[in-house]
Amino acid sequence: MLYREAGDFKTTYTDDNQTFPIKADRVGYYVIMAVAFGVIPFLINDYWASAVLLPFLIYGIAAIGLNILVGYTGQLSLGTGGFMAVGAYATYKLMTAFPDLNMFFVVILAGLITAVVGVLFGLPSLRIKGFYLAVATLAAQFFLVWLFNRVPWFYNYSASGQISAPERTIFGQAVTGAESLPAVAYLFCLVFLVGSAWLARNLTRGSTGRKWMAIRDMDIAAEIIGVDPLRAKLTAFAVSSFFVGISGALFFSVYLGAVEVGEVFGINKSFLVLFMIIIGGLGSIFGSFAGAAFLVLLPVFLKNVLVGTMGWPTDLAAHLEFMIVGALIITFLIVEPHGLAQLWRVTKEKLRLWPFPH
Repeated sequence: MLYREAGDFKTTYTDDNQTFPIKADRVGYYVIMAVAFGVIPFLINDYWASAVLLPFLIYGIAAIGLNILVGYTGQLSLGTGGFMAVGAYATYKLMTAFPDLNMFFVVILAGLITAVVGVLFGLPSLRIKGFYLAVATLAAQFFLVWLFNRVPWFYNYSASGQISAPERTIFGQAVTGAESLPAVAYLFCLVFLVGSAWLARNLTRGSTGRKWMAIRDMDIAAEIIGVDPLRAKLTAFAVSSFFVGISGALFFSVYLGAVEVGEVFGINKSFLVLFMIIIGGLGSIFGSFAGAAFLVLLPVFLKNVLVGTMGWPTDLAAHLEFMIVGALIITFLIVEPHGLAQLWRVTKEKLRLWPFPH
């Protein structure tokens, strides 16, 4: 077996505490990065970009953000769609107000603006939690959608109420607008996904992450041992909203190009991202990727197999998709609350000890 720890010794605390302590994991990570940056851009086409790769990258960032809030801090949120809308509309206003501003900085600033909004709507978490906090964030979702629909300034007084992303370039290549190439859009989103995963991984493994998890496990005990619940919860809302805002900015500017807030960033978007982290695994960065990949690939698989190959009606395949997702959520909540990430973790543990019993 290749995946074994035999002969893989650690001589320093730094080596023992690295993200991928097993050599096979590190090699696999570098191979994935090499393929993602060096191979896929030369093979990608419009279908794979629009159907699989761009949605996976963008939803992966959103899932990481929501997982920080729900999985690591235990603060249930149903306002993800509204915060994605904040990122999208912040991007639109920045792109139209500052046409010479680099697109990379536009997305970062949109994430920071969303972080500020997230902190404001996270203030109720200091007094309420659980179901009541979910209702409060749900109210934030409806309020933000109503705000962007009813205040013409956000969509520059357009008669249709729709916002469209102007064309912007990165290193001379169009990344937004009709002239953008799939490979350029893919690499632009991939950079943000890798950066978000790296930042989230370091935050959750450090003192900030330990404070979040202490609040999640028992907030009263955490406060007794010196964790400031005000700072811990608000930083979780800020970091979570930052990632969600970046995903909303990319979803609008790079993926769709034009959106109408009620149709794109409604309550269904909040539930979709929540389902991703439930199926993928709460409190796991890998689980965010796994859940996003599963819920992006499932509709594509059903459409190609049931509709394209077997000739099923499209609406029947869509209903079957809802049934499968619902059944999986119930199954994971009952049988394996930590989702696909825990199944992957158990599989690796068995491989490390094979053929001995575990």
